[in-house]
Formats: sequence, C-alpha cells, structure tokens
Amino acid sequence: MVTRTAHTSELTAPELREVRALLAEAFEGDFAEEDFEHALGGVHVLVRDPDGRLVAHGSVVQRRAVHRGRALRTGYVEAVAVRADRRRQGLGALVMDGLERVIGRAYVLGALSASEDGAGLYAGRGWSVWGGQLGVLGPGGPERLAGEEGSTYVWAPPGGAQPDPAGRLDFDWRNGDVL
Repeated sequence: MVTRTAHTSELTAPELREVRALLAEAFEGDFAEEDFEHALGGVHVLVRDPDGRLVAHGSVVQRRAVHRGRALRTGYVEAVAVRADRRRQGLGALVMDGLERVIGRAYVLGALSASEDGAGLYAGRGWSVWGGQLGVLGPGGPERLAGEEGSTYVWAPPGGAQPDPAGRLDFDWRNGDVL
C-alpha cells in the first residue's frame, strides 16, 4: 500500500474526483456535496493499492470548539472511508495513523462524528465518546445538539486538552450536518 498525506491544495482535480467517487461508493450514495465540502481545506490521507487504485481516504480540518469559555483548536476528522471490497484489512487504521499524526502536531483536540460501522475503529484507538452536552455556535447563537450526543468522539493528543464533560462542547457553525 502507498500512503500519501497532502493538503487539499496539493490534490489535483482528478484526485479530488477519485476521492469523491470513493466516498459516494463507501457511503452507498449517502454522502452529500455539503459532506464533501466539510472534508476539504485540511490534510488528507490517501491510501492506494499496488495498482494505484484509491482504496481508503480520510481528512482532518480545523474547527473551533468552545469549552468553558476557551476556543480549542480542534482537528476534526472527516470523510474516513475504505472501499467496500478492502474493508477489515487495516486500511482504516492506516488512515487514522496519518490523521492522528496531524492532529497530534497541529491541534489541542481531535473530534469526529462516528457512524455505527466506524465507532469500533475509533474506540479501539483510544477515542472516547464525548460524555457531556454538545452544541453549535449557530447564526442565531448557541444551540444544543442533543441528537449528536453519543456519536461524537474526542481524542486528546499528548500535551493536548482533554475537556471536562461537565462543560458543554460547542462547535463552530457550518452548512449541512454541523457535526
């Protein structure tokens, strides 16, 4: 397997189309344009098989999470996907290795919203379900996101900030799914 780590600005148009196609296939058509937009503007990990086919992807983008009056520079994991015929072969872990390296060097906190299928991967790597309330700093002000509680995971890299679940974690606003 060949792994490449690159910022969105370094990806070519054909590479971005490949990533988009992989995400559409991996999420069985349930990956909207807004979801793809959320995956851009940060650092990507792309895994190719020996024939050069893209078989896995993930990205980490910067977000702000406000906790107890402090804005935390958060590496938010997006668009982690493995081609259906290559699952359960360690490729998701390979993607997460690269993303966690980026988070560990650039952010004080890692966060992600996990699907039921992906939750085991993250929990097995030391990510933990956020045990407190979640919210968003929306256009109309702070708003609780009770429906996202239980599927949002956090990870504090060495030297990072492990927030106290007694305090709410409010993420910055974005279109589409906020988390």
